[in-house]
Amino acid sequence: MMAEDLLRPRGELLEHEPLARYTTWRVGGPADRLYRPADLIDLQLFLSRLPADEPITFIGLGSNLLVRDGGIRGTVIAMQGALNEMKRLDEERIYLQAGVSCARAARFAAAEGLVGLEFLAGIPGTVGGALAMNAGAFGGETWPLVESVETLDRQGLLHRRGPEDYEIGYREVRGPADEWFVSATFRLQAGDTEAARARIRGLLDERNRRQPIGKASCGSVFRNPPGDHAARLIEACGLKGECIGGACVSDKHANFIINTGAATAADIEALIRLVQETVERERGVRLQPEVHIVGEPA
Repeated sequence: MMAEDLLRPRGELLEHEPLARYTTWRVGGPADRLYRPADLIDLQLFLSRLPADEPITFIGLGSNLLVRDGGIRGTVIAMQGALNEMKRLDEERIYLQAGVSCARAARFAAAEGLVGLEFLAGIPGTVGGALAMNAGAFGGETWPLVESVETLDRQGLLHRRGPEDYEIGYREVRGPADEWFVSATFRLQAGDTEAARARIRGLLDERNRRQPIGKASCGSVFRNPPGDHAARLIEACGLKGECIGGACVSDKHANFIINTGAATAADIEALIRLVQETVERERGVRLQPEVHIVGEPA
């Protein structure tokens, strides 16, 4: 390899790339540019060469994300299939890069005889996404297990930060502007591998029983309000099965919106608003979306 090759990004840069193929809802207009980095060093180099005013959007597995039909201006960084390193650091700690899927992270920890991350097996996202929203399920949450994180800024510079650098709440994390998670070190407890694997199987069985697995959705659409469940409120308003265009509230779990095959992002967003307005009118609760809505209308 020539010296000049070391200074050239090695990932894949795509122009006007449709984002529907990168989201679990299977909707979304094009990104002006989409970059798939080869690894962390490559991503650092690529970011360092972007204009200072270039809009940047990071996506993982594309769950918990609604991309509008007009797409996203600027550059989208697709972490899926990149930044997949996992390693054990010592008796209690593991290192996971942001592109590792939550399910793979849970299985890796269990295989290493470390417990605490089993709940991640039921979350359809990446470690980076779990960090960005303090993802949780079945009584577990991400950030109580985080010892430290690494982030990249717009210049491609790496920062190491601790939980004290963030405001962490229910499905919400606020930290330094224009920094993106690229890895985390988790501190876990030693445990039995087979017991952890059994717990993962049990959680997945429960998820499959309760949720519309195999359908095009984003996971849970709304946060649970204090002391209640969004799904209960939506179902109590008779909204199960309600549709706008090709988007429908799931008959199986009312906090899921399904793309039945021909939905647009506009259909889904309109159905989100309808659910919010109906629940607020009939139950006095304004549901807050858990899903992030990005991009421009068609």
